[in-house]
Amino acid sequence: MALSALDDKSQEPRMADLENTLGRSFTYWNSLVSHIETTFPPLEKIWGFAAAKWGWSLRLKRKKRTVLYMTPCHKHFLVGFVLGEKAVKAAHACTLPDSILAVIDQAPKYGEGRGFRIEVRTMPELAAVKKLASVKMAN
Repeated sequence: MALSALDDKSQEPRMADLENTLGRSFTYWNSLVSHIETTFPPLEKIWGFAAAKWGWSLRLKRKKRTVLYMTPCHKHFLVGFVLGEKAVKAAHACTLPDSILAVIDQAPKYGEGRGFRIEVRTMPELAAVKKLASVKMAN
């Protein structure tokens, strides 16, 4: 089974597919995309199918820099980030939940930074992801 609930390589996800898959979380998905579009224009939205293991995900990109990745799952979605060490330190300096800071700290370190995913099912998780996007883009 793919990480994404949308795993049919032959068809790029449509809004109706997202709404059916995400349920109540569809509102959070739209809120995050809208927030990123407004905060970091110009924004490019790119759907990608990496492999059968991963399924479809949406990359939000400002110029050459990826802001975040969004992966639709059943009734929720994952937001993927890659943060450099400067952004990791900035994340610790702002008011993010301890559970999110723990995910960041436990993420493996690579040359491009620490890669991790945050589940979004609730409004507080959505708020934390929006804040994390701002931290990333400021650092």
